[in-house]
Amino acid sequence: MEQTNTINEKLSQLYKILFPILITQLGMYAMNFFDTTMSGKAGANDLAGVAIGSSLWVPIFTGITGVLMAITPIVAQQIGAKQTNTIPYSITQGMYLSVGLALLVIMSGFLFVDMILNNMSLTSQVSYIAKHYLIGLSYGIIPFFIYTVLRCFIDALGQTRVTMMITLISLPINIFFNYILIFGKLGFPKLGGIGTGYATAITYWFILFLAIIIVIKQMPFKTYQLFQTWFKVNLAAMKDILKIGIPIGFAMFFETSVFSAVTLLMSKYNTITIASHQAAINFSSFIYMIPLSISIAMTIVVGHEVGARRYKDAKEYSYLGLTVAVLLAVVTSILLFLFREEVAGLYTNDQEVLLLTKQFLLYAILFQLSDAFGAPIQGALRGYKDVNATFIMALISYWLIGLPIGYIVANYTSFQAFGYWIGLIIGLAVGATTLYFRLNFIQKQKFIPMPKSDPKLNNA
Repeated sequence: MEQTNTINEKLSQLYKILFPILITQLGMYAMNFFDTTMSGKAGANDLAGVAIGSSLWVPIFTGITGVLMAITPIVAQQIGAKQTNTIPYSITQGMYLSVGLALLVIMSGFLFVDMILNNMSLTSQVSYIAKHYLIGLSYGIIPFFIYTVLRCFIDALGQTRVTMMITLISLPINIFFNYILIFGKLGFPKLGGIGTGYATAITYWFILFLAIIIVIKQMPFKTYQLFQTWFKVNLAAMKDILKIGIPIGFAMFFETSVFSAVTLLMSKYNTITIASHQAAINFSSFIYMIPLSISIAMTIVVGHEVGARRYKDAKEYSYLGLTVAVLLAVVTSILLFLFREEVAGLYTNDQEVLLLTKQFLLYAILFQLSDAFGAPIQGALRGYKDVNATFIMALISYWLIGLPIGYIVANYTSFQAFGYWIGLIIGLAVGATTLYFRLNFIQKQKFIPMPKSDPKLNNA
């Protein structure tokens, strides 16, 4: 990443980093998108089963991914500070940690999935599909978490186009295996929604092998000589990763798990409502990839500038990213309002599900505006390695404000299922506003520009 001096230069560099990240995130989420839409074509039970399974998996997937995302600011600041000799060690410890976390997730699923599903008001068919969807997906957990570490390494070097290409290559593979496993083509058994879990696991193995080949064979990655020296497991080094990663992971877990909690609470409604809610959440989450991508880009560029002690540049990047996110959110919100019927039609041919999905999508518009404001701020704070505030506000805004308000509105007013969405929108808005003030505080109080020779200079 190059040093920039003007806003135009920063905007140009931000675009070069952001655009591949956006394509990557859209591609990664497209896997979940196609899982949902293709399952919906197999039937309402398949759509509901995958919805419940995803509601259990996504918070875990997001939370652990968030923990491993600590690699991005760590490597970005190492590069900014010209401490590149320490990068292979950090990546190796990150991979060890990823395997340990993956095994923990698999063991927890083995112990608790049946208990959770049995305590939900689901039909036996929906419960069966949800369970076996998760079993199929579990075969890909280890490779995906290892890939996440490698992706953070690649992105932190500013080579975001590489992860974009990996994702674009893997997406057709995911769609292909979805098709043959869901609908029983080319001699494979017809698994319905369950097939999406196995298709996703196959895709995760593919992207890991592709990433390994790239970091070993291609420049500039091969200069770091990953996989040539296998350092011993160092619990102290893992602790340093976890010190940054756990608050990030919990913040992301609290944010995504509250959506999953709403889906689980909606299990008391009929299958039509569950399917419609899941379709709307799925598309809303798909659009969320835009502010999330800006958030990841903010972590990279701010981390580089903080590592190089260019605090003024870090601040300018923060507000530039925020402005871009809000402008894009306005555009996507207008398009969603105009084409919500067409969007709903992507998920189902059932007229009842389609009509209810259209209504849920109206609430999704307000999601976009709150997310566009909050996500880039979170990314900037992570670039400063200020992660605890995001974690605390995620807990408060989603679980102590959003979900209780949603429960009250859903159960004690005529809004019913829509009440949960109202509560979540309020929680998102509270969290975004609070973190904005936190970012201002960090930039004004903790990161004051000083000459590089000043021994009292605050390191990131």
